[in-house]
Amino acid sequence: MRILRTPDDRFADLPGYGFAPHYLEVPVDAAGEGLAAADAATLRVHYLEEGPGDGDVVLLLHGEPSWSYLYRTMIPVLAAAGLRAVAPDLVGFGRSDKPAAVEDYTYARHVAWLRATVFDALDLRDVTLVAQDWGSLLGLRLVGEHPERFARVVIANGGMPTGDQRMPEAFAAWTAFARDVPELPVGQIVNGGSATDLPPEVVAAYDAPFPDESYKAGARAFPALVPNRPDDPASEANRAAWQQLMRFDKPFLTAFSDGDPITRGGEAVLQKLVPGAAGQRHVTIEGGGHFLQEDKGPELAEAVLEFVAAIR
Repeated sequence: MRILRTPDDRFADLPGYGFAPHYLEVPVDAAGEGLAAADAATLRVHYLEEGPGDGDVVLLLHGEPSWSYLYRTMIPVLAAAGLRAVAPDLVGFGRSDKPAAVEDYTYARHVAWLRATVFDALDLRDVTLVAQDWGSLLGLRLVGEHPERFARVVIANGGMPTGDQRMPEAFAAWTAFARDVPELPVGQIVNGGSATDLPPEVVAAYDAPFPDESYKAGARAFPALVPNRPDDPASEANRAAWQQLMRFDKPFLTAFSDGDPITRGGEAVLQKLVPGAAGQRHVTIEGGGHFLQEDKGPELAEAVLEFVAAIR
């Protein structure tokens, strides 16, 4: 396994992203698969941490193909309210290390790398999860497998498919595009998934982690890792996690936007199946696209604050 690391100067002076970087190391073979030798035995994972160290933990998980930059307008709101906001960059994204081959990425490895980051290294407890897109596919797995670590959950434009439901035809087209397009336009993908037209410097910030195409293996891999058939490699583990989620009675909030064609309707499934969703004041964020943090970040942050304050 060849491992790439984006040069630090790529992240200089990004608009709205004046946070100090933090780093930790996780095992390359965190999933215990007996991986062959890599460039190194560990991967460097980057994360942001803002707010008081003794504040309630809010874990902010990004998706595909974004990174912790997505949460730049939410973190100051959460930290100012006394919460400890932690936003990691998933392996392959942001300032975290990037295995160079698409086949280096699997759903199981992503879960293991994230578990090693937030539980083994950071030892986060009583967590309020805020997750969107692939952040939900990974975050909900952790909730299902480690419910004792979580105090409450907020899902925004996300879910956790098992492969037992038919995926829309547009998803197959997106998977093929991510795999085959000669140059994956990461910043423009985020722009296209936002309801607002992002400024050029913000689009460029989403491109910053990827100096060239060799750094984009993780971004290319993610769409094909979504379980889309019952015998998908991740299906059994996701079904097991769902069995636990259907017994999860801690507070569970959906905060979907009103303008996401990708996850529309997913909030109804979560509200129906997760016991902790019953009786909650679920939120619809008006004027938001798929990347609602770009369109309505402060509004989503306020919804999180109200949720945490209501249930302490």
